[in-house]
Amino acid sequence: MEDTAITLLLVDDDDVDVEAVQRALKHARIANPVVRARDGVEALDILRGTGGQEQITSPYLILLDLQMPRMNGFQVLEQIREDERLRTSVVFVLTTSQAERDRLKAYEQHVAGYIAKSNAGADFSNLVEMLRMYWRIVEFPPVETAV
Repeated sequence: MEDTAITLLLVDDDDVDVEAVQRALKHARIANPVVRARDGVEALDILRGTGGQEQITSPYLILLDLQMPRMNGFQVLEQIREDERLRTSVVFVLTTSQAERDRLKAYEQHVAGYIAKSNAGADFSNLVEMLRMYWRIVEFPPVETAV
């Protein structure tokens, strides 16, 4: 699958981290579309095309922070896994939490990976390289067709 075929949904309320991820993508010359949600409510609206948000198109990959206002990452994961149309979404947790209980709870919701921001590289270059390899090698769930 080509890089340009996959949209990245970045769900994070921290403007500095979002800018760092975007810079790392640009530096690595990855031109995939990036859609940002500032919290879980906005993320679900983007995924579902509700709340005045344009629905994100498949295939997509979600980078999800855990600590956010209105709806945290665990609540978003729960909603995604309960939604028949969203349950096959590929989700990576990207968080400051290195707590074992958070890691376990995320994997119980079938995340593709749990990435501590401190391990993503100071400039998020490790994260971007991992994403590049992931979407070049992994087969994504089939694109849904309108019913």
